[in-house]
Amino acid sequence: MSTEFVRKWGIGFTIALGVFLFVVYPMIGDEFTVIILTQCVIWGILASSLNLMLGYTGLASLGHAAYFGSGAYAAAIMSVHYQSTFLEALAVSLLVSVIVTAVFALVALRATGVYFLMITFALAMLVWGLAYRWDSMTGGENGIAGITRPDFLTNTLTFHYFALLIGVGVFLFFISLVRSSFGKTLVGIRESESRMQTLGYNVWLHKYIIYLISGFFSGLAGFLWVFYNSYVAPTDVELLTSFNALLMVSLGGPGTLIGPVLGSAIFVFLDNTVNMYTERSLTVIGIVYITVVLFAPKGVVGLIRQLIEAKMKKTEGLGEEEGKNISEA
Repeated sequence: MSTEFVRKWGIGFTIALGVFLFVVYPMIGDEFTVIILTQCVIWGILASSLNLMLGYTGLASLGHAAYFGSGAYAAAIMSVHYQSTFLEALAVSLLVSVIVTAVFALVALRATGVYFLMITFALAMLVWGLAYRWDSMTGGENGIAGITRPDFLTNTLTFHYFALLIGVGVFLFFISLVRSSFGKTLVGIRESESRMQTLGYNVWLHKYIIYLISGFFSGLAGFLWVFYNSYVAPTDVELLTSFNALLMVSLGGPGTLIGPVLGSAIFVFLDNTVNMYTERSLTVIGIVYITVVLFAPKGVVGLIRQLIEAKMKKTEGLGEEEGKNISEA
């Protein structure tokens, strides 16, 4: 059994499982499960957008709550304060998140390593402070409530399929992006910036562009979250949101396309399940994260790959030994 066969079988199984869980099961399942699956889609978009920076470019960010929150607040303000249409709220939401990302990226990309991580965190706290203090526009600590969906999305199931359609489109775009020459350049930058500079690539520009793309899709996730939740508050912009996104990428497997999606699904189901039995869900999730870091540093996807490769090597080794014994006989 070749590695290529196993890879294709794994892709086929993953697609079939995804179609069943997110397309078929919502038609026959209860409403609560549909709500959970919709959360998985929205958080999956946020985690995948962060993965473009963390997994493929090597830029660990703790500031994605800023772009997520910017898109969410922009949509809420347009919908509630200005009574805008759904499409107008979407356009303004994406525009605001890109503008915030463009400005913050100019500051953050001046640093590297842990300094980059801390700057992204500090910039995100600026957005949190603005959301918390600008009462007349953001509602302060009370947030903004009363965000209504358009008529064609009022049903829970309909909104799930709408979010899923967007999620699939985003995922397909990410596939084409990481497989393009631009995506391969990002991987080269992750491995060695100096080598890519020597080869004549504009490293800073590539990082800036991927930062903008990541912020854009984080804002899109924020937009979907607002109309899913019908509410936005400073808690959506705080450190925990950025940490959760980072956790999802690390849990599933950074530098893989399916990893952040899987990580977000595990996180959402774990978070909702644990909350049914204890108020210390963060403690349980923290223990799970530590366990994954210790025993599967490349995430769940990386662990599965290692196990499959080890099994195949063992099988090939046994096959060669049997062939040798036959020839000797």
